[in-house]
Amino acid sequence: MSGLNPSSAGRVGIIGGGSFGSALADIIGTRGHPVSLWFRNAEAAADFNATHQNRKYLPGLTLSSLITATADLEEASRDCDLVLVCVPSPYFRDTAKRLGAWMRADQMIVSTTKGIETGTFRLMTEILAEEVACRRIGALSGPNLAKEIAARKISGTVIASEHADLIATVQELLSCSYFRVYSNPDVRGVELGGVLKNVYAIATGLATARDLGDNARGMIMTRALAEMSRFAACWGADPLTFLGLAGVGDLVTTCTSPLSRNFRVGHLIGEGKSLEEAVHAIGEVAEGVHTVRVVYEKLADLGIRMHILEGLHALLFEKVPLDTVLKELMNVPQMEDVEFGRRP
Repeated sequence: MSGLNPSSAGRVGIIGGGSFGSALADIIGTRGHPVSLWFRNAEAAADFNATHQNRKYLPGLTLSSLITATADLEEASRDCDLVLVCVPSPYFRDTAKRLGAWMRADQMIVSTTKGIETGTFRLMTEILAEEVACRRIGALSGPNLAKEIAARKISGTVIASEHADLIATVQELLSCSYFRVYSNPDVRGVELGGVLKNVYAIATGLATARDLGDNARGMIMTRALAEMSRFAACWGADPLTFLGLAGVGDLVTTCTSPLSRNFRVGHLIGEGKSLEEAVHAIGEVAEGVHTVRVVYEKLADLGIRMHILEGLHALLFEKVPLDTVLKELMNVPQMEDVEFGRRP
């Protein structure tokens, strides 16, 4: 199957009726393509079809009339040329396994989920490769705050795949006057950029709440880039990917915006909330909390240090006081300023 022509009637399935899935569905529908949007809850799907609003995640916004919501996963995906999977990482494999029961090799499938699977340390495209027959797989990632995209504010993203026709299809479907789609063949680097930046958004949210200053936040983000690229290089990714939109672009946005769930979790912890209280208050999945734990467990095997991430692990899971964590971070042996992708 070749890439879709923008004027053709190819149907697109979006699996996940949250804020980002709904925002992408709106772009595609506005571009003239029918979209099936899958909700886990049948009542939410029915409400969307009656109002064309996602009142839980994007209140007040009316979305494209070409979107049809459904709670039937097979109906949302079986006859689609392209399927975008937008469910949180804890539910990703189960959803992919269910899709695998009927999806065909000639369909294209793209993950928009930024996460790592507990236990296996699989990225989302690796889970798709294991669970569905589709030969053409990709990952979409970037500084993509869903509420801004749904409000049609200027944004950009990156589609990563080894398949040029998948990249072309996604660019055709999603490129519009307010959303620009770049490409990158480094799937692992693009996915890891989207995963790891959430860790440092927690750190900058915490620093903001504690009024540590703009200098401290700038230092956190810059050192974060070194830690992220170092870890990714150990997993075969290209460190230069982290200089692009899926790396530093996503990092800066997530580390500075109160729309970021991970930033908000860090801010609440900095205000004195426990981790459990902060996660409950957000009411949505904050992937960075999970990422801190699973990446920390890999550091010894890889023989690298990620000092900010290690400090967050001590704070979140070992109950080390913040003042102690900060003191230890400031006493880490000083190193070269530029160490992009290198082991320390």
